[in-house]
Amino acid sequence: MKQFNQHRACRGRSGAVTTLRTALAAALIALAACAPDVNVRGNAVKSENLAKIKPGTQDRGAVRELLGSPTNVATFSDETWYYISQKDHRIAFSKIRPITRDVIAISFDDRGRVQNVKKYSLADAREIDPVDRVTPTPGQEFSLLQQLIGNLGRFETSGETDGF
Repeated sequence: MKQFNQHRACRGRSGAVTTLRTALAAALIALAACAPDVNVRGNAVKSENLAKIKPGTQDRGAVRELLGSPTNVATFSDETWYYISQKDHRIAFSKIRPITRDVIAISFDDRGRVQNVKKYSLADAREIDPVDRVTPTPGQEFSLLQQLIGNLGRFETSGETDGF
């Protein structure tokens, strides 16, 4: 009988240890979910490669060799290449917040040679206020009910069906 009671006591401690381990594991998982999620996006240019670019000496091919393909090209001409990278983080469900942002603008002259190299950071960014206007679209405005029942009776079944 004495052995049975000792075995029961050990099982009770073992259950408490298992419960404690489970609670600790759940707490660690919850803490890991709240850890910041850091992302690096874009084409991060190495500073030693950027230092090799000198105005008037390299052409587009040399720049592409050193820095890779640009992230973006100027909208109305290909005279300016942009290399854009950003490191940002998010904690759980909060808004994404940038940590660093680098924009390198390389301008080329009419011969295709580097004319100017500019580097912008997050400190150079400006807040903008988007316009709240809505562009009107021509046509009828349908209510939800009209949209739901509007197609009833408009489709005819052809003679044979595939069972669908």
